[in-house]
Amino acid sequence: MVEWLISQGLTPYDTAVTEMEARAAAIAAGHADEAIWLVEHPPLYTAGTSARPEDLTDPDRFPVHPSQRGGQYTYHGPGQRVAYAMLNVGARGRDVRKFVWQLEDWVIATLAEFNVTGERRPGRVGVWVVRNDKPLTASGAPQEDKIAAIGVRLRKWVSFHGLSINVEPDLSHFDGIVPCGIRDHGVTSLVDLGLPVTMNDVDVALKTTFQRVFGPLKDPTPPEGN
Repeated sequence: MVEWLISQGLTPYDTAVTEMEARAAAIAAGHADEAIWLVEHPPLYTAGTSARPEDLTDPDRFPVHPSQRGGQYTYHGPGQRVAYAMLNVGARGRDVRKFVWQLEDWVIATLAEFNVTGERRPGRVGVWVVRNDKPLTASGAPQEDKIAAIGVRLRKWVSFHGLSINVEPDLSHFDGIVPCGIRDHGVTSLVDLGLPVTMNDVDVALKTTFQRVFGPLKDPTPPEGN
């Protein structure tokens, strides 16, 4: 069973990390079910394990939190749905690449609920949207904007951290970083794409598509016992 948790208001980042780590440890020990935790954060930047100092272009704009997740700099803030995935990857095949692929599939399936086509791009982390409504780039190709970020960490084969989908954040808040180290593309949100989507709408879509992408646990044995 996967427990779904939704926090109202803005959850401090440090509080989220502490609670995620505690839940992941309990899952690993067989004392708790898997969980998906849906939150919003106050405006902040996080620095993943591959973050480069030069990509923090405005260090005084918002608090900066070092993070144990993979990846580089990202932004979290109001209007962005963060989905923290505390899942037993050990019982889901012990395939980290497949797990990250499933997280991307989950985002893509969620966006499809709103008739938005999310796509992967080689060498670019996250999920992207082709902007046929914008002028072509200098090379003649359509512009592409990032709509979702992914960054996870595993401990004892249990995941924590997860993904974020831009519902209606202030997109100017991304200006203080080079999001995920990618300079040549912008960011967008569901509302920026012209869709009157609410946070609740996204939560319903995430829950609807989760089972379709991940399916049930194949082996409920706690990862510490494997």
